[in-house]
Amino acid sequence: MSDIIRIETISQITQLLSLDPPKHPLIYAMDVTQFSVPDEYKDQKVSTGLYAIFLKDADCGIQYGRNTYDFNEGVLSFFAPGQVTITTGEAESTYGWALFFHPDLIRKSALGKNIDHYHFFSYDVHEALHLSKKEEEILNDCIKKIEFELDQNIDAHSQQLLISNIELLLNYCNRFYERQFHTRSDHHKDVVALVEAEIKKYFDENLQLESGLPSTKFLAEKVNLSPNYLGDLLKKETGKNTKEHINDYVLNMAKNLLLNTNNNVSEIAYNLGFNYPHYFSRVFKQKIGMTPQKYRDLNLN
Repeated sequence: MSDIIRIETISQITQLLSLDPPKHPLIYAMDVTQFSVPDEYKDQKVSTGLYAIFLKDADCGIQYGRNTYDFNEGVLSFFAPGQVTITTGEAESTYGWALFFHPDLIRKSALGKNIDHYHFFSYDVHEALHLSKKEEEILNDCIKKIEFELDQNIDAHSQQLLISNIELLLNYCNRFYERQFHTRSDHHKDVVALVEAEIKKYFDENLQLESGLPSTKFLAEKVNLSPNYLGDLLKKETGKNTKEHINDYVLNMAKNLLLNTNNNVSEIAYNLGFNYPHYFSRVFKQKIGMTPQKYRDLNLN
């Protein structure tokens, strides 16, 4: 495998795939059945400066592990600028589309300010969105509206209409991911239990003494999920994200240490994996409503 192929513009995408030149310099929609990755670029690492969304059929050769899914029709995958992916020789999709857009298209818009709220752009490939036929039709309609705008002469309304339709598509994707989280709730409850067990194991083995508090990335790797997907899963199931689960466990340990040892607050903070005692005190006060010392004094007197 050679060095990473870097693609920064829409024009580079169309040239690489031998497609028609773009009608707009910052956005491109295409039928995925109309192109294939050239042989010389297969099994290569590729990084783009673009946002990308792909709709492909579920049998196009993408590996999702031994999981069962809500639907076996379309699969939607998302990629953010700077992500590195690997092109493959997988079977081509029998239908679908791809949408690419440059960050400059949305930079000065409300969508540009809020794009990081769409966490699925940083989900892993096995966390793709599996669509029903009706959901596919809704997203296809968004793409048709974008294609309609691209077929018009660029005018004062073009950019806002393009951005509005992208935002509409992304908001539908948020809704459909909510449905996917809901329909997989039984499996996700198992993930919640695994996360809680991994947090307990981390402290049982005193890993915090050398490595500090467990990170969301560490826990995500333990359950084979991306950090953002895990955070969203936990939020849907429990109302708390990964960091809040970690903090809850740590604060319960802190209460026990405050009431059952003679260690001072700084010693307890270091034993729990905090590099700075004042940060521990701040987190404790935010969650418990009083400082660690006051909690100790109230409960021991």
